[in-house]
Amino acid sequence: MFIGKSNEISRRAFMRRSSQLAVAGAASSYALGLAGLGEAAAFSSAGGYKALVCIFLYGGNDHGNTLIPFDAANYARYSTIRGGDGEGGGGIALPRASLVNTVLRQPDEQTLTDNIRYAIAPTMPRLKARFDAGQMAPMLNVGPLVVPLTKAQYDSDNNAQFPRPAKLFSHNDQQSTWQSSQPEGSTTGWGGRMGDLALSSNTNSMFTAINASGNAVFLTGETAVPYQVSSGGATLIRGVTDNRLYRSAAASQALETLLTTSHGHVLEADYSVVNARSLEYGGFVNDALQNANLATDFGQDNRLASQLSVVARLIAARQRLGVTRQVFMVSMGGFDHHDGLIGSHEGLLGQIDFAMDAFYRATTEMGIADSVTAFTASDFGRTLASNGDGSDHGWGSHHFVMGGGVNGGQFYGTAPQVSLESDDQVGRGRLLPSVSVDEYSATMAQWFGVSASELPSIAPNIGRFASPDLGFMRRD
Repeated sequence: MFIGKSNEISRRAFMRRSSQLAVAGAASSYALGLAGLGEAAAFSSAGGYKALVCIFLYGGNDHGNTLIPFDAANYARYSTIRGGDGEGGGGIALPRASLVNTVLRQPDEQTLTDNIRYAIAPTMPRLKARFDAGQMAPMLNVGPLVVPLTKAQYDSDNNAQFPRPAKLFSHNDQQSTWQSSQPEGSTTGWGGRMGDLALSSNTNSMFTAINASGNAVFLTGETAVPYQVSSGGATLIRGVTDNRLYRSAAASQALETLLTTSHGHVLEADYSVVNARSLEYGGFVNDALQNANLATDFGQDNRLASQLSVVARLIAARQRLGVTRQVFMVSMGGFDHHDGLIGSHEGLLGQIDFAMDAFYRATTEMGIADSVTAFTASDFGRTLASNGDGSDHGWGSHHFVMGGGVNGGQFYGTAPQVSLESDDQVGRGRLLPSVSVDEYSATMAQWFGVSASELPSIAPNIGRFASPDLGFMRRD
């Protein structure tokens, strides 16, 4: 099946871009430059296969215990704010001695805020090794922004001039805002909008956007529709596919008719389309997966690793599936640590560490590590201040980007001060993002093949920021 809609998608993107630039107000010189661009190629699939894999951490990951200040002065501040008693930690502060083996090498050319030195969580030694090898980069203090904001502007009553993301600190709304740039109710996500542009690059456009974690707006485009799989592969409707419902072929055929008959109601129509697609492609996908054998060990009892395992096998089957560009989503829950942070959080980070490393090893086994980039995202960061046994909803957070195409081994963004009173936080250590999700997504979109003229269709606020490229991806 081939869908060639690049012209239609480009026209829609042009209209969106025009309206986005029109409302940008005091836009950056980059945005003004976009306004003068003609209809250049919307997307480039040159350079062979590429894939982006979003790893979404539901609940709001506690960034304060993911990247931890290690130098003596900043660790002392961290420990005090989190209820600890010096270098032994305590409260929700990790002991300094537990961080010795995961201190991240400080690049010679980088000096971070207040000369901070970071250690990654002690249960993430594999990601520390990937950082040291130049294959992983931490993105510091990234979060949803409509425009760049200072603390004074955030505190201002002039929301028209200094707009803030809607419904901050709300789980559902900020999950949607991270994935789509709009609160709950948004109909497209930036992964799906990249999929819209990439559809015509794939012989079989059905497998452009694949979700291995359940429903989420991230992979939904205006044209791209995510194909959903489980850790075991395509989900089959057994009563139809085995042709033996109630031991009757006629019953199976009747069920298929009920599931796939078109209806006038939009929700019923969508339901029938999804069912028809599942029946048409399920067997084909599972056959492709059976022939995509990998030696990489993804372990057991790690749900994230299981999801990444099926993603790796789908990538291994890319030629049979007929794709050169893909966007995937996997996820992991359990990060809403209002209490019980110590112990539980380290365990979750350990699962991420194993799963991401196994996935990178699988891409190396396939010989395409340079062509696959995995990155983390989450509802929001959390308060640096302790609430007694955990931390509360925040805003900015630290995230990881990993792959052979990453300019790793160094930090990106601005390290926040370890403080409850500095101008880079908005109360109780909630970080005011210094990097927007739009900049984060635009950097990866360009590596993926999205042209500069199409970036506003992916990252609608990008024209309000100084640069669409943060530099953490290698460019051909």
